[in-house]
Amino acid sequence: MSLVFRRWASSISSKAHLHKPLPDSTFPVGYKLTGIHAGVKKNKEILDLGVILSTSSHPTSAAACFTRNAFKAAPVLVSDEILSRNGGRVRALVVNSGCANAVTGKQGLEDAWSMVKHTTSLLPVLDHNSSKDDALVMSTGVIGQNLPISNIIAGIRRAADSLSSDFAAWERAAKAFMTTDTFPKLRSRVFTINGVQYRLAGMDKGAGMIHPDMGPASTSFSSPRQLHATLLGCIMTDAAVSPRSLQNALTYAVDRSFNSISVDGDMSTNDTIIVLANGAAAPTDTNGHVQEIDEETDKDAFDVFKKALTDFAADLAQLVVRDGEGATKFVAVNVKGAPTYKDAHAIASKISTSALVKTALYGEDANWGRILAATGSVPLSPSSSSSTVPPPTIDPSKVSVTFIPSDGTAPLPVLVNGEPEKVNEDRAKEILVLEDINVVVDLGLGGEGEATYWTCDFSYEYVRINGDYRS
Repeated sequence: MSLVFRRWASSISSKAHLHKPLPDSTFPVGYKLTGIHAGVKKNKEILDLGVILSTSSHPTSAAACFTRNAFKAAPVLVSDEILSRNGGRVRALVVNSGCANAVTGKQGLEDAWSMVKHTTSLLPVLDHNSSKDDALVMSTGVIGQNLPISNIIAGIRRAADSLSSDFAAWERAAKAFMTTDTFPKLRSRVFTINGVQYRLAGMDKGAGMIHPDMGPASTSFSSPRQLHATLLGCIMTDAAVSPRSLQNALTYAVDRSFNSISVDGDMSTNDTIIVLANGAAAPTDTNGHVQEIDEETDKDAFDVFKKALTDFAADLAQLVVRDGEGATKFVAVNVKGAPTYKDAHAIASKISTSALVKTALYGEDANWGRILAATGSVPLSPSSSSSTVPPPTIDPSKVSVTFIPSDGTAPLPVLVNGEPEKVNEDRAKEILVLEDINVVVDLGLGGEGEATYWTCDFSYEYVRINGDYRS
């Protein structure tokens, strides 16, 4: 047993290098935030309550994607209702870690609403938006336990004393999200639209119970719900974007980022991604009003924003995988040559959640047969709505599988057009010993469908962490 312990203990590397200070100039203007210890967690040195406020004088748009789990947590239900009621306008966010407030009945809903109302009271009064419940709420932690709500309410009131807009404040808020995470996941970025410079900043948390399937909030302008320990994330920008277009951009981005990651294949009751756009950096007209980016009035500007948001969301999502519980590998699974994006995404997901594939990756074993088994278990979607037209099928004689090393050296094909290659096992070991690994599966069907999923391996440490999560 001691040999097994040494194997995983020596292979789990520190993730501290993934968190570093960021210049204050890269954070969006018009936000104040903080993180404090409110008493949800026992250790007084650990932050467990985060508050984020938009202080912009312009209307703040909000959009969200929520879990599809049937046991949606109280904060998910409350936030969805607020977004729908407010027409996609919200100015604040409150989050606690240590207790998920999920499967907590009427008391859980009352507690979530209480967090919303007390956070709203911290906002400056604006004529155009002063009477609503103006905050969204997120929670993460153990399921089935009630929040220590009196501690949280007292914490929200105290949070007002430490609200700020510098890096330290953003870092405190990011730390308040953490559960089994080993580092705060915080990123910022500058982008330009029509010559105007804007900023994005965001934080997320997650290391286990990660296989999100989130759809857009129940706002009247939401598009149909499509494929897109708890994953929580929030992104803030100082661009001005209409609520409708912000939701559409987020739905697109989430499908290609947070809905394309997996640590253990388990969907949470609380998965939520929220984006706020406060327009604080947007140019104003002679009346002091901003022109919001909208896909119908300025598609080019919207497309630039959508791409910036998607790239940023992918960066945040990948941090979750890199911090996967017990993970020693970061693996990108790319599926191409599929009839549609949906097909490629489904196959990449199946490969990424296969316990056999993930344990082989941990063992640094190029067992590509497991990749093929996962690939072949996914039926392709029908190409026609007619019941008389059979759906397309995977042709084994056209499929190729390649391992691509992250160090820039030559790729290693293991299957080419259905024919196995004579694999140099020493070369395969050189690739799989690397921390970052890329697996490419080409279905060879000539379609333009292509998708990438990010996943990690399964180690002994994952079992240890989840065997005593509540201890």
